[in-house]
Amino acid sequence: MIYKIRIILDAEEDIFRDIEIAADNSLEELHNAVSQAFGFLGNEMASFYTCDDQWNQDEEIALFDMSENGGKVRLMNETFIEDIMSETNPKLIYVYDFLNMWTFFVELADIVEKENGRSYPNLLFSFGELPESPPEKKFEADPSFDFDDTFENYDDLDFDENWN
Repeated sequence: MIYKIRIILDAEEDIFRDIEIAADNSLEELHNAVSQAFGFLGNEMASFYTCDDQWNQDEEIALFDMSENGGKVRLMNETFIEDIMSETNPKLIYVYDFLNMWTFFVELADIVEKENGRSYPNLLFSFGELPESPPEKKFEADPSFDFDDTFENYDDLDFDENWN
């Protein structure tokens, strides 16, 4: 099967790419297709994240295991697109270059039969120009959160203040 996937830059302007890729390709192959489609060199760290219908980030699937404690990290080259994306779970978040945080919304648009004579992955459509720098993220603080109260109530914290 062939997945038709739309990759949208998290920006105010419409900037996206539509890609066809085999469902049995790895997420590393999808990463390579996305980075090429947007004109990146592909030499930066990147991760996919599973998410819900509201794009709330969940599990990380990393390009490389950078953990120091030897923990089990899910890797792109060991994870296949069809195992992570489906009609019931059509969305992923993709972050390229953790210093600049290029963030993309990845969504399954269609599943079709493979066409003989066509090579995959295949860039179907390109819309918009990638800006020279990633769009700035606007993080808003919770107006109901009281920072002063947090640091004044050490008695409520669950730790031993004489631990060393």
